[in-house]
Amino acid sequence: MPQADEIVDLLAQGPGARIERIVSTGQASPPGFWYDQPWDEWVVLLAGRADLRLDGEPEPRRLAPGDYLLIPARLRHRVAWTSPDEPTVWLAVHLRPPDQPSTSTDSPS
Repeated sequence: MPQADEIVDLLAQGPGARIERIVSTGQASPPGFWYDQPWDEWVVLLAGRADLRLDGEPEPRRLAPGDYLLIPARLRHRVAWTSPDEPTVWLAVHLRPPDQPSTSTDSPS
């Protein structure tokens, strides 16, 4: 049975990078919501299944364990679907460009 929210665990954080483990159980981005981040994000799917939608692409990308993707800064994207039958486990690495100063609202430190 899906949980109400995803579980996000911060695994490591340092200058210019943040690494998270995200466990989804049927969650998706809310209708009309898009991530639009000022940093690159590299994700790999460790378990489960997911559809990731990238702005400008006609179809979502179906991800299976071992699939990975670099999402460039400012490329709008959203989670279209995650499997409700098994945990979908992501490893997300958020990378801030060296010339971007850190602020309290930035995700990567």
